[in-house]
Amino acid sequence: MERPLILVTNDDGITAPGIRNLIQFMNEIGDVIVVAPNSPQSGKGHAITINSTLSYEEVKLEGPQTDFSCSGTPVDCVKMALDKILTRRPDIVVSGINHGANSSINVIYSGTMSAAVEAGVEGIPAIGFSLMDFSWEADFSQAKEYIQNIVRRTLENPMPKGIVLNVNIPKLTAGEIKGVKVCKQANAKWEESFDERVNPHGKKYYWLTGYFNNMDDSEDADETALANGYISIVPVKFDLTAYEYMKTLEEVMNFD
Repeated sequence: MERPLILVTNDDGITAPGIRNLIQFMNEIGDVIVVAPNSPQSGKGHAITINSTLSYEEVKLEGPQTDFSCSGTPVDCVKMALDKILTRRPDIVVSGINHGANSSINVIYSGTMSAAVEAGVEGIPAIGFSLMDFSWEADFSQAKEYIQNIVRRTLENPMPKGIVLNVNIPKLTAGEIKGVKVCKQANAKWEESFDERVNPHGKKYYWLTGYFNNMDDSEDADETALANGYISIVPVKFDLTAYEYMKTLEEVMNFD
């Protein structure tokens, strides 16, 4: 069987330990092309570059894969890969491994997941992987077997178009991880404020601060699974239509 073509990207930058580990894992499954940002792009969501130019260049990094460094956002990287770099469509796009969780509401801010969603928009199977450890020295190898199995099963069992996977991994050793659970996105949000300060020139500036407020203790929520030692998998749709409200809205907006 022909080895699958795997496009790897991320939002922490092409040299981040998370993506370098993911590349190693994917090299054992298929032929890997990497197109990733040349600098950290965390929290960029689905941003694209429209008011300045983009560029990419091939860089030589350890491993049999081919690496390209791109000046844009994670979504730019996927767009550039599909339009300018790849000679055929990839069989799957994997994004990550992110340094830090992208569970619950974080999915809408995440550059990691936005890259996966962009692939999904193009009808390509895609998965975003995140580890609940912000440390640059995080041990990503503990989840290697799970990550590879999730990718293999996705390749063998294609998802319906319009769906991508958001996979979050608890900060545990391989022996401590209890397994995998398919979950819903937890009802949680950031309670945020801006810490006001004054610079030496008397001008005010602000630092974003706050805390994560999880209001969902249901058993099928991703935050619950992670807290209980499981890897969470949430199927994500990029169609944001609130279908359940359409009929009511038709009645509300009936001006006849």
